[in-house]
Amino acid sequence: MLDLAGTSLADDEPTLLQNPQVGGVILFARNVASRQQIAALVAEIRAVAPDLLIAVDQEGGRVQRFRDGFSPLPAMQQLGDLCVRDREAGLALCRDSGWLMAAEVIACGLDISFAPVLDVDRDTSSIIGDRAFSDQPELVIEIAGAFIEGMNEAGMAATGKHFPGHGGIFADSHLEAPVDQRDWQQLWQHDLRPFVALCPKLGGIMPAHITFPAIDPDSVGFSRFWLREILRDRLGFKGVIFSDDLAMKGADVAGGYLRKAELALDAGCDMILVCNDRSGALEVLQYMTECKISASERIAAMHKTRSIRWSELENDSRRVDTIERLKILNSLK
Repeated sequence: MLDLAGTSLADDEPTLLQNPQVGGVILFARNVASRQQIAALVAEIRAVAPDLLIAVDQEGGRVQRFRDGFSPLPAMQQLGDLCVRDREAGLALCRDSGWLMAAEVIACGLDISFAPVLDVDRDTSSIIGDRAFSDQPELVIEIAGAFIEGMNEAGMAATGKHFPGHGGIFADSHLEAPVDQRDWQQLWQHDLRPFVALCPKLGGIMPAHITFPAIDPDSVGFSRFWLREILRDRLGFKGVIFSDDLAMKGADVAGGYLRKAELALDAGCDMILVCNDRSGALEVLQYMTECKISASERIAAMHKTRSIRWSELENDSRRVDTIERLKILNSLK
């Protein structure tokens, strides 16, 4: 999965997207001018490569790439806090928020948003924080479960991140290579619990660029122990394993792009992301072409299962009601 330069396809991008080793595209804020433009860009992509998986990070709060013309989504911590105050109303709004986010993304022609965050955190991590539903594992399980159900109702598969948990350390894996010194028992009783409980509901999982040296010497996204022995064998996960972006500084512990791609694929990733570095993406594509990497059959299950038109969605009573309840929630901050 790679990214695009601008708000429409550049001259060289149709050929790039038709490379058999390209299985997906992720859109960022620089690819967005308006809701109509996003739909047009997605149509361009579909015209040259109809089977690509098209994704975005539309979690809510500070991680929401699509804004103008889209419903403002709260940070997941706000939904978590509402559930603590009023469990019934909070879970209902969380489910409807998952549906709203997914429905609006699908209405522009995309397949998935990489959501939800299953990290257990409140204010420990510099990069997670209010992106997490709660710092209590049982609450994360219940609240994220409702959000996932809403996504599924809209026709979108959910991707849980960042396995096995990014909430225990301050360091940001976009900027450095975090090391978490906790042992297996600590993780199993805390951060791993949402992944264990929600595995059956997830279409995808994204591992963290974090090393847990007390458990395994390899960074999680490059670790056969974490991805094959724990995620596949012990947890029984059958969905897609997406690497986190291999251009992140946290991934550099593995070496250059070729080595990162080799290790991520060998560890068990079904799809690897190389974003915001076109030369790096081309390097990985050449490597995968030379190695004749086979496409993962699991990825097809991540495509949207419904088509939604904006003209139908705009005045949908569930959407209107959810937006109103989110406005009230936002006013309580």
